Amino acid sequence: MSAVEERAPYDPMPHGPAEVGVGPWVGPWPEGEQYDATLLAEGDRRNVVDRYRYWTVEAIVADLDTRRHDFHVAIENWQHDFNIGTIVRTANAFLAAEVHIVGNRRWNRRGAMVTDRYQHVRHHADVPALAAYLHPLGVTLLGIDNLPGSLHLETTTVPRKVCFLFGQEGPGLSAGARAACDGTFSIAQFGSTRSINASSAAAIAMHTWVREHADLSDEAAWRG
Repeated sequence: MSAVEERAPYDPMPHGPAEVGVGPWVGPWPEGEQYDATLLAEGDRRNVVDRYRYWTVEAIVADLDTRRHDFHVAIENWQHDFNIGTIVRTANAFLAAEVHIVGNRRWNRRGAMVTDRYQHVRHHADVPALAAYLHPLGVTLLGIDNLPGSLHLETTTVPRKVCFLFGQEGPGLSAGARAACDGTFSIAQFGSTRSINASSAAAIAMHTWVREHADLSDEAAWRG
């Protein structure tokens, strides 16, 4: 095994083992196109679940594609919002079908912590273009924002084929986005603040879908 290394800055469990990931493969190398020779030789320090240790990025994406969920996530990107990367990371954790960036093509990837390599990310010029892409696929576009007339996410049955659309931190969904959505939903809040963080709202919405539709009996549902 390799010598103990400093923990990677993206490591989500800072109080876990001293080493992140695994060292070089010990013994005869496994056979299969999914394995990366460099990782087998040098070790795999990436933030991936154990089933994907030593796999190439391409092999991981191909395997994820066989079992992605039916929900999509979309984020308006007019102000280079730093929340976008965090939303992409959460979408990867819950295995979203795709993530859609609406508006500016460039977005802040820092919060994604390289999970965008494993997630399909599409760009759309505006929300009508997003809706035009989703509707032929049978996907309902639902905005998440605390707007007058929004239904409670907590008491609504979320469609299996759905895209959750989130606005920028602060202003929320743009007027154009509200007009293009098939409906809007709000997340119940009981304190003094007007809104919660956009990435937190996205995680709540995605987990709502998981609670209703995901197959938790599948051994692919990672439990830590």
